[in-house]
Order: sequence, then structure tokens, then C-alpha cells
Amino acid sequence: MGLDRSLIADVRSLSEPELRRLVILAQDLLEQRGAGRVPEGAKVTYRREEVRCGKANCTRCPHGPYWYAYWREDGKLRSRYLGSARAGRSPGEAAPTADGVEP
Repeated sequence: MGLDRSLIADVRSLSEPELRRLVILAQDLLEQRGAGRVPEGAKVTYRREEVRCGKANCTRCPHGPYWYAYWREDGKLRSRYLGSARAGRSPGEAAPTADGVEP
């Protein structure tokens, strides 16, 4: 199923804050549908990785480190971002909130 051209045009015309809200909505919908969840019983490998942002003038690349989970599903390698690996956190451990308090 392709996306309607008028929908694509509407998304391209959104401001940055509107795009961020759209991303949050899409992520919530995917979570509700189970997308990106590690299947029960899957063998999961956790990796700390540094990533490049792709901006031509970025002087801080690579960014990170970040935790990622990898597993195989239907013969395909799948991955999921788990969060920052700074401050010695292990995969899945909660990051401090903006006020510095652990959730």
C-alpha cells in the first residue's frame, strides 16, 4: 500500500514541532501494534554503538554510545534502539528524566 500524494505533501508542509508530534504519534501507534518488540524466546544480543548523524558539518560525530538490541525474526536481523549508554547504564535501564530523577 502506497501513501497518497496529498498526504505526503501535507506531511512535507508541517513545521518542525508538528513533525515531532507526528513522529511521537507514529511511534505510539507502532508500539501499540507490537512493532519493534523482541519476540518471546528470541536470543537477543546487546551492543553499544556510536552513530554518525549524517550532517555534513557536524564536528561532534560520532554520537553516543547508545544501546541497541539485535535478534533474528523470520530469518531477518532486527534491531531496536534502547537508549543512551552513558553513565554506565546497562541495556534497558531507565535514563534520568529532565529533572535528574530516575523514573
